[in-house]
Amino acid sequence: MSILKKSLALPFVLGILFFTACKKDKVGGDEVIDPSASASDKIKDSTLLYTRDLYLWYKQIPATFNARSYDDPAKIMIAIRKYSMEPGFAEPVDKWSFAVKQAEWDKVSSGIAGDFGINVFFRTADDLRVKAVEPNSAAGKAGIRRGWRIVKINGSENITTANVNFVVQNVFESNSTTFSFQKPDNSIVNITLNASSYKEQPVLLDTIYNVNSKKIGYLVFNSFLGDTTQIYNSFSRIFTGFTATGINDLIIDLRYNGGGYVSVAEKLGDYIVPPSGNGNVMMKQQFNDKYTQYNSVDYFNKKGSLNLPRVFFIVSSSSASASELLINNLKPYMDVILLGASKTYGKPVGFFPIPVADWYIFPVSFKTVNKNGEGNYYGGFNLNNQVADGLDKDWGDLNESSLKGAVSYISSGVFGRAGNTVDRTYKEIPEVKAGNTILDEPSFKGSIDTRRLK
Repeated sequence: MSILKKSLALPFVLGILFFTACKKDKVGGDEVIDPSASASDKIKDSTLLYTRDLYLWYKQIPATFNARSYDDPAKIMIAIRKYSMEPGFAEPVDKWSFAVKQAEWDKVSSGIAGDFGINVFFRTADDLRVKAVEPNSAAGKAGIRRGWRIVKINGSENITTANVNFVVQNVFESNSTTFSFQKPDNSIVNITLNASSYKEQPVLLDTIYNVNSKKIGYLVFNSFLGDTTQIYNSFSRIFTGFTATGINDLIIDLRYNGGGYVSVAEKLGDYIVPPSGNGNVMMKQQFNDKYTQYNSVDYFNKKGSLNLPRVFFIVSSSSASASELLINNLKPYMDVILLGASKTYGKPVGFFPIPVADWYIFPVSFKTVNKNGEGNYYGGFNLNNQVADGLDKDWGDLNESSLKGAVSYISSGVFGRAGNTVDRTYKEIPEVKAGNTILDEPSFKGSIDTRRLK
């Protein structure tokens, strides 16, 4: 599945339509679109004028910026990113503003997925592993598990970081592909996967471990998107079980979670935050100085009775947006410990679809901060301990490197010497990191808030 299709399969906020409904032929304050301009130029002018009005960094767009010099709104959105300068950052921070044709949006925004339900990463330059499987997908129904090695794709053994585009084409963009998998017992199984529709399952695993008299709750949460009723019922079940068992520590695995609904992040935070946080500020959402009337403050509404002084998050550069929002919101109220293969993605901002003729444009329009006003994590959150992503192990395996690192700390009070206990090649080889960055591109990274601007 392409990046665009993955992103457009989401029900983004439509509250921003308020602006177009009220302004009619006026855009960007008192400016009016030139009625004598061509249809194409009107679209480009409107794109720029809306952006000058709503963009978080609108003041930095120079007066000389010529929208008509670009082919279309998509090119304009990419061009304006370079004006997103923030104090403390040498490079522009906006990596996300974009535009897309409404027809394409409408085609895929129904939420119907059509892929294999499998995601992959390189463990080494020539060792491709299954990193996650959607249980209801073709891959899930075939019994494929995280940690299996892919040794052939359509009969080809040329599966390396140097040939990553071949992997992308056959894993994400094909309707049918035959894989040869090497299972943990070294047996080989050949499976042909056909793209099909399925319902995503955000909760991939929840369990409780008893290690050295410690009871440890573990939740693998893969997305803040999906059927919110089902997700909230899962939260209730999981945290009721954690509380009844009397867990001493909690590990939330967000290593591949690119974000999703803000409301789901808030709900999960309500279960994790200590009772002392109930009724206190969770986060503040801030627009540019033209739309301060839409700034808002949300508060914790404690769910359940779990009362822990700290929480562990397993993260990576794939942990983005709503995942980071959850982490940031909890930091003022408890000890938040991060570990994983790399620091988080770095996306403390959001956007809405704005209709312009037959396009939707998405200029970054708001940012979020926590109770303490902390929120400019464009460089991602740093780790308390760096440890490899155990791509050779299934979810919940206590020998999986990242989970092992968290459990080790809980049991002993110190992180193990990663170089002596785990395979760190996943994050140390530049070509592996580059290859996995490409493989991670189809994953959605964003925060969606359906309550704003209504």
